[in-house]
Amino acid sequence: MPPEHESPLQSLTATNVVIVAGKGGVGKTTVTAVIARAASRDGRRVLVVELDGKPTLDELLRNDGGGDGDDPSGGMLEVVHISAADALDEYLRDHGFQRIAKRLNKTGVIDMVGTAAPGIDDVVVLGKIKQYEQSGDYDVIVVDGPAAGHAITFLTSATGLANAVRSGPVRTQSDGVIELLTDAERCQVVLVTLPETTPVNEVVETAFALEDDVGVQLGPIVVNAVDDGAALPDIAAQDAVLQGMAADVADAIRDAAAFRRSRRAMESTEIKRLAREMPLTQLRLPARLVAGLTSADIDLMADVLAESEAASAADRG
Repeated sequence: MPPEHESPLQSLTATNVVIVAGKGGVGKTTVTAVIARAASRDGRRVLVVELDGKPTLDELLRNDGGGDGDDPSGGMLEVVHISAADALDEYLRDHGFQRIAKRLNKTGVIDMVGTAAPGIDDVVVLGKIKQYEQSGDYDVIVVDGPAAGHAITFLTSATGLANAVRSGPVRTQSDGVIELLTDAERCQVVLVTLPETTPVNEVVETAFALEDDVGVQLGPIVVNAVDDGAALPDIAAQDAVLQGMAADVADAIRDAAAFRRSRRAMESTEIKRLAREMPLTQLRLPARLVAGLTSADIDLMADVLAESEAASAADRG
């Protein structure tokens, strides 16, 4: 069971299942790792579900002093990978179709079943997530969901199959998935964006589509890679210093400072626009100016996320 103390992650861990979605390139996988790490630090038993077959989450959450496994705070963190082919194979075997599953695997056509029955591959994946949720082994299941475009079809697949199939195990599976997705106490979608015009436009469109077409609960919106560093120095006041530099170096410093000021102004404008168009809790993660994120970066960002959630809760309360 979750810890009884007041959690700094009230909105993010208010449901058993948290599906993280966003346009490609906004840092969806990073945010998944940060939410998972923050929840495990809060003493929760966390399962991270990865759907793309990439080892990124294993690397970001590896056990190097608080990685995959038991957390010093009493929580637990585990990463699993689910592929549609494996989930479908398991589904067939669990429902008495071992011979068919074996034959499909041998002939290499199990990946084609999704084409023959549109949506079934997504439904069996969601069904596997539902199975983890109902096991009672985890307090929070964080899913690194598909990119925003596929997120809508991924989450509406069960409704499509339920409308097409009147009875049988596929209908039962679809109904169970629909119950999970539309139960605001069990499941929510956390959308991720960057503080830029196009990602903000897309996250607003996706949010309305998910509410209208899926009926899923929307959690906080995470604005990733925000330039919220210390105030920029007044370069104009540093002319005495710049005078002693080569002209091209001084000009480059002035240009860099001007660009960053412009960038921060644009980010502020987009963050305010997002708040106007999407009245949801907004959490922000800072930009990390590194070549590649490590588990140490995830640990630092988990602290920032918890602080952002606590500050947001204080503002609401």
